This record gives sequence, structure tokens and C-alpha cells, in this order.
Amino acid sequence: MLFLTRSGFVLAGLALILGVTVVAGLRQGLLAILGIGFGAVLQGARFGFTTGWRNYIERRDPQGIWAQMLLLALAAALTLPLIARGGGELVGAVAPLTISLVLGAFLFGGAMQLADGCGSGTLYKAGAGAPISFAVLPAFAIGSFLGASHQPAWINLGGLPAVDLNQELGWPLALLLTIAACGAVAWLVGRGARRHQAETGATPAKWAMRWWMGALLLALLYLIHMIVAGQPWGIVYGIGLWGAKVFAALGWSPVGDAFWGAAPHAQRLAEPVLADVTSVTNFGLILGAMAASRWHHPVQFKAPAARTLWVGAVAGLIMGYSARMAFGCNVGAFLGGIASASLHGWIWFALAFAGSIIGVRIRHRLNP
Repeated sequence: MLFLTRSGFVLAGLALILGVTVVAGLRQGLLAILGIGFGAVLQGARFGFTTGWRNYIERRDPQGIWAQMLLLALAAALTLPLIARGGGELVGAVAPLTISLVLGAFLFGGAMQLADGCGSGTLYKAGAGAPISFAVLPAFAIGSFLGASHQPAWINLGGLPAVDLNQELGWPLALLLTIAACGAVAWLVGRGARRHQAETGATPAKWAMRWWMGALLLALLYLIHMIVAGQPWGIVYGIGLWGAKVFAALGWSPVGDAFWGAAPHAQRLAEPVLADVTSVTNFGLILGAMAASRWHHPVQFKAPAARTLWVGAVAGLIMGYSARMAFGCNVGAFLGGIASASLHGWIWFALAFAGSIIGVRIRHRLNP
């Protein structure tokens, strides 16, 4: 039975890659492969951005954040020189320092704890069969669609221009500052963990190699994605595009919409969904996570309580909307922004982590 299951996933993966290549070209087929890799690593290593933050907030376990800092440093080291020397063919994830960034990141950080997953977490947990994801993902798509539509108005509230350290300082100094900042965060959370252990007598968390293997593999996939796609790995745009296509099929028109009616977004709506870079990697991610979760044993499905689904749906709606306010989620804004030496990535991290502290407290009240 296990042989049949594995064979089915191999065939499904080949079918996805072949179908995407035939419909949208070789580059998209390669991105489908990378998406499968992202999903397999996220699920196989259980590399959750949301979980890593919550582990530290609840019991001062620093391993998840340490691994994330390693991922950021490696991704920056691998891609900043390429962006600098790419002559415009490779672009980073750079965004302005707006009021919407601050508000959106804070809201996203709180909502992702209630949804038990960020953008990538929602996708890979949907692939793994986590029931709450089936409430979170559709709501996320609706929220992302609406948030994108309102994004220009949010940006017009004001702020500061983007700060691209790679462009301003050159990649060697930008990389040095990025690695130093990642090291500082790692040191701070380690110090917090040691202080917690001294005050409470708690034993240090058991070493989990999965975090470190996940960071190494994700950094490598991130590099390849940058080379193939010409841009950093992203999540949110594709999910929002799915929502926009559903609403368009129901009769909504993008004409006059400040976001979806403007090029190139209107073109993305008119094209097949497989022509979109983020959508293809998202589809592959779901399949990769599905295969990884079932490779050794079948997944046990347990229906969640109705309240859990309602909370997940509301949290997903807020996540999708706030991600557009803040120019991305943990992948697009946090990983992509910091690895691109854009200051907005660090601001996103600080505000989203603050929001996560509140989100964890609300989560405890809802699930005593």
C-alpha cells in the first residue's frame, strides 16, 4: 500500500511538472519542481516560522528563531552578490517604509498565531491535511484579494521611501550588516533563553536537527528560485490572484480597480494561472508537503471544533489582508526583504513579532 501511495505522488509530481511546462513553458516547469522542494522541506523539517516564534514566546526555546536567522544570513550571502551584478535581471524584495507596513505586519503577526501558520505554513499544512488550513486558506485568498485592491490607498497614507542597503552601500557592506543583525537577534534570543532557564530552572530544549537542515535546504532552494524566476520566493501574491480569479469568474470586473486593474496585475488576471510565478510554486509547495506528510505513513484526519474553524477563517482573512498592507508575509517580506538587504524586512520582523506576542496570548484565552 505504501508503495502505491509513493508511486502516486511521484506520478502526480511528474504530471504537474509536465502540465505546467506544456502550458506555460520550461521556466514555469522548473518553478513547479522548486515548489515541490519547498513543500517537502517545510513539511519534512516541520520548519514553521509561526511555530518557531511561538516556541520562543511561550517557553523561550530559541532553536526556531536561530534557524530562521541562519536561513536569512545564508539567503542573503547567496543572492545579494547576484542581485548586485545582475544588471537588473534579478531583483530583490524591496518596499517602502509606510504606515501600512507597520500596521499590516503587526496584524499579520497576531493573526498567524491564531491561524497556526503564516502564508507558507498555511499552504504546507493544507498539503499535509491539517483541517484548520481548509478554513484558513480560502479566507486568506479573499483577504489577500481585498488587501491588494486597497493597497494603493494604504500606501498613500504616507511613510518613507524604500531603503535598499544593497544599492546604497554595495553588496559587501550590506551583507555584512545583514549577517551582523541576524547574529545580534540570535544572541538576544539565546540570552533570553539562558535567563529563562536560570530563573525557572527549566532544562534547555532538546537539540532538533530538523531546524538546521530545513534552514540549509531552504536557503539553497531560495537561491535557485532567484536564478530561475529572477525574483525572490513569494507566497501571498499567488493566493490573492486565486481569489481575484474566483471573483472575476463570479462577475467582478477589475476595470477601475487601483491594483487589479493596473498592469501587470490585469495581465496576470487575463493569463492562465499557471503563467504566474508565485502560483506555480504555491501549487508545487502543496503537492510537496502532501507527499512528504504521507511518504512514510497515512495522515490521520481529525475534524476540528467549529470554533477552531471560525477562528481560523477570521485569522486567515486578516492575514491575507494585512499581508498586502505589509508587502508580504514571512516569506515575501521577512525572508525576501531581509535577504535583499531592504530595511522594510527588519521593520516587518519587529512589528510582526510584537503582534505574535499578542496573538499567542489571545490563542491561550481561546484554547485554555
